[in-house]
Amino acid sequence: MLGDEGKDRRAWLDIPLPVKELIAGGIAGGVAKTAVAPLERVKILFQTRRAEFQGSGLAGSFRKIFQTEGLLGFYRGNGASVARIIPYAALHYMSYEQYRRWIIHAYPAVNQGPVLDLMAGSISGATAVIFTYPLDLVRTKLAYQVRTSSKLVPVNVDIYKGILDCIEKVFRKNGIRGLYHGIAPSLYGIFPYAGLKFYFYEEMKRRVPVEHKKNVFVNLACGSIAGLLSQTITYPLDVVRRQMQVQALAVPDQIKMRGTLAILISIARTQGWRQLFSGLSINYLKVVPSVAIGFTMYDLMKLRLEVPSRDKAAVARERARMD
Repeated sequence: MLGDEGKDRRAWLDIPLPVKELIAGGIAGGVAKTAVAPLERVKILFQTRRAEFQGSGLAGSFRKIFQTEGLLGFYRGNGASVARIIPYAALHYMSYEQYRRWIIHAYPAVNQGPVLDLMAGSISGATAVIFTYPLDLVRTKLAYQVRTSSKLVPVNVDIYKGILDCIEKVFRKNGIRGLYHGIAPSLYGIFPYAGLKFYFYEEMKRRVPVEHKKNVFVNLACGSIAGLLSQTITYPLDVVRRQMQVQALAVPDQIKMRGTLAILISIARTQGWRQLFSGLSINYLKVVPSVAIGFTMYDLMKLRLEVPSRDKAAVARERARMD
């Protein structure tokens, strides 16, 4: 029996490192996203200015959704969200580690500090967005739909029955470009957001005493602050992205614009600069647990999967180079 367990353990340890990082990142992303799904739904409705939710406030919005759609209404679009976040988070975390290793390998003299985390985090964020953006678009379109007591309210737009139905209708109507509508501000936003997120998280962890580095509550605190700071800086681009994604759902007299900067300026002029931060208070409630849970779950999964720490990996690389 012990021999079989030993073989199973060796087989598990033989799994390539990037695959372990993919698994750890995917699980971390799925758990974190599901935990904050209700707040994400309300935030999207605020960002895209659904008339029914303007001035309702946080409590009023929750009450309205529950009355018209029931408990499951809080998770409308969450299937697409989780379907997107699992591959997104898996690619994000794994590519972050991979880009970090590539940079160190290509430039051995590089300082393995916050600038490295900023660079690797930014590039990995863009990589993950490019591969998973269509699912983010679908999630927004599904979350934007609102039910009355009996059925979805049409707003001069196709009614989407689910993830595959939404993808099919968008592709049939606008082709591949339709599935990537609004990706420009996503890329503009993800570069600083992802980079700053890893920058703040890793920098704060470096300042934690060694005996507390594996403490779950310390990791949660570091993740919360990292998410809060990085999201605040880049939030206006997230608002622009959401409004671009739902342009096809807008009322007829709403001006259609293509450029990110044009939409940013128009929102500030016609809706006020406060609209660029619409839903930010809800986003704080979402980001704090989401980023904190994500980073903490990723670190816990790496321990569970016996992924070597970066310090040990660096020592191993140095020994291999010397040999």
